[in-house]
Amino acid sequence: MTSELITDIGELRAMDPADADGSDAAAASVVRHDQAVVVEDGRVAWIGPAADAPAADHRTSVGGRACLPGWVDSHTHLVFAGDRATEFVDRMAGRPYEAGGIMTTVAATRDATDDELSRSAAALVDEAVAQGTTTIEAKTGYGLDVDTELRLARIAAQVADVVTFLGAHVVPSGVDRRTYLDLVTGPMLDAVRPHVGFIDVFCESGAFSPDESRAVLLTGRAAGLGLRVHGNQLGETGGVALAVELGAASVDHCNHLSAADVDALAGSGTIATLLPACDLSTRAPFAPARALVDAGARIALASNCNPGTSFTSSMQFQVATAVLQQRLTLEEALGAATLGGAAALGLDTGTDAVGSIRVGGPADLQVIDAPTAAHIPYRIGTPLTAAVWRRGRRTTGVTAVGGPR
Repeated sequence: MTSELITDIGELRAMDPADADGSDAAAASVVRHDQAVVVEDGRVAWIGPAADAPAADHRTSVGGRACLPGWVDSHTHLVFAGDRATEFVDRMAGRPYEAGGIMTTVAATRDATDDELSRSAAALVDEAVAQGTTTIEAKTGYGLDVDTELRLARIAAQVADVVTFLGAHVVPSGVDRRTYLDLVTGPMLDAVRPHVGFIDVFCESGAFSPDESRAVLLTGRAAGLGLRVHGNQLGETGGVALAVELGAASVDHCNHLSAADVDALAGSGTIATLLPACDLSTRAPFAPARALVDAGARIALASNCNPGTSFTSSMQFQVATAVLQQRLTLEEALGAATLGGAAALGLDTGTDAVGSIRVGGPADLQVIDAPTAAHIPYRIGTPLTAAVWRRGRRTTGVTAVGGPR
C-alpha cells in the first residue's frame, strides 16, 4: 500500500457530521486552516495541521488552495444518445417546439449501439469528475422497452455508483397505458433488477398519476429497491405527498410546493432534491430552497444531467445557482451538494459513507483553484477544480495543482 500526503491546504471544509450539530450546513461551516490529509489504500488515514503531518510515500502540496469533499450528484440521466439542442433553442426563443421531447431521445437511444452509449456515458462521468464530482447516480428511462432498459441499466452500472430504474418516465408513443404499466412492473422490472438499487417514477400531469406512481413504487419496493420520485416539477401534482407517504429516499424537482408539502418534507426523512440548472434551462420557477431549509427539511442539490432540460454535469454550477438565485447560504449549498446528496442515495452511514472527509472514510475530495470555497459562487462560471481524488485515485481537474499561490 502506498500513501499520499496532501498538504498546504489553506482552507479545509471536511464536512464531517461529527464536527457539527447534525445539520449539513453546520458541518459545512466548520473551517480549518493550514491543514493536511493523508490518503492510503483509497481511504483517509489522517487529518490535521500540516505542521504535524506524518510521513507518507508521496507528497502533494496544494499551495494554500481550498479543499472540500467531492460532490455527490444524486440525480442524472447519463445514458442516452443524441441531443436536443434544437428544442432548447426553440424554448429559449419562446417558440413551441414540435420535436418529440423525451421520445426524441428514446428513439436515438434505441438506435445507438452499446459501445456508443457506454462511451458517451463514460465521457460524461469523466467530465463530472474533472469538475469535482466523486459519487454519481444514473437513471435508465430512455429505453422504455424491456431490451433497451436492460441495456441502459447494465451500462449505467458500469459507469455510475448508484443506478435507478426509471421505466416509468413516460408512456411511449403508440403504447396502451395499462399495458405499459404492466410491462414496467413486470418483465421490465424483472430484467433490470440485478443492475439497479432504486426505482423512480415521473409523477406529473402528462406522465403518471399518484395512484399509478404508487403502484409502480410499491412493486419496486417488493422487489427490494429503494424509492425515488420525480415530483411537483410542473405543478402541485401529488408527488411530494406520495414520496413522504411511502418513505422515499428523495423527491426530486420540488418546484411547486404547498405549505403542506413543505411541512410534510420537514417532518419526514425524505430528501428534497433540487435541480437548479433544470429550473434555469426551462425558465421554470426555482424550487423554494429557502422555505424548505427554514422549515427544517433536508435538501440535496443535483445536476439532473440530461439532453433535454439540463445538459450540464457541473455541480459547481448547481452550488453557485442555489446561492445566487435560491437564497441559500454558501454553507447550506455546500452541504446540500455533498452530505445531502449522500443521504438521498442512502450513502450517508457506515464506513463507506460519502460526502465528507473523515478518517476511515473514502478518500473522495477536491481541491479548487481558490483560497476559499466562497469563490465557487463568487467567481460565477469560472472552472475552479484543480485536482480530484476519487477513492484515493488522483485525477487532474479543469486547472492543475501547481506551485504556491
